[in-house]
Amino acid sequence: QVQLVESGGGLVQAGGSLRLSCAASGLTASSYIMGWFRQAPGKERLFVAADSWSGDRTYYVDSVKGRFTISRDNAKNTVYLQMNSLKPEDTAVYYCAAARSPSVRLVLSDCEYWGQGTQVTVSS
Repeated sequence: QVQLVESGGGLVQAGGSLRLSCAASGLTASSYIMGWFRQAPGKERLFVAADSWSGDRTYYVDSVKGRFTISRDNAKNTVYLQMNSLKPEDTAVYYCAAARSPSVRLVLSDCEYWGQGTQVTVSS
């Protein structure tokens, strides 16, 4: 049984930082593109970042470039999202996803597995 379990969300002031983790079990993370999406209240789920198993290909949505960094530890089957300089508009539930895709520019339909989500709230 595949499980993706996110952690690390919370409440932070604008300008602060958080690091999200996604621990994968039941699959080998190195065989998948691993990504992060987010969903704000009343909005659709949107792509944030993804990287290839080797880390040599990464892609970020423009709004987080230079502030967020995706990384992974394949030995631990864990993917991370380091979020710096957080803004109130980053407030959302953040979801980890695993995809078999030739591209790191993931869309929702690429993703085979999802985590349950972790809430990130940025206060102004």
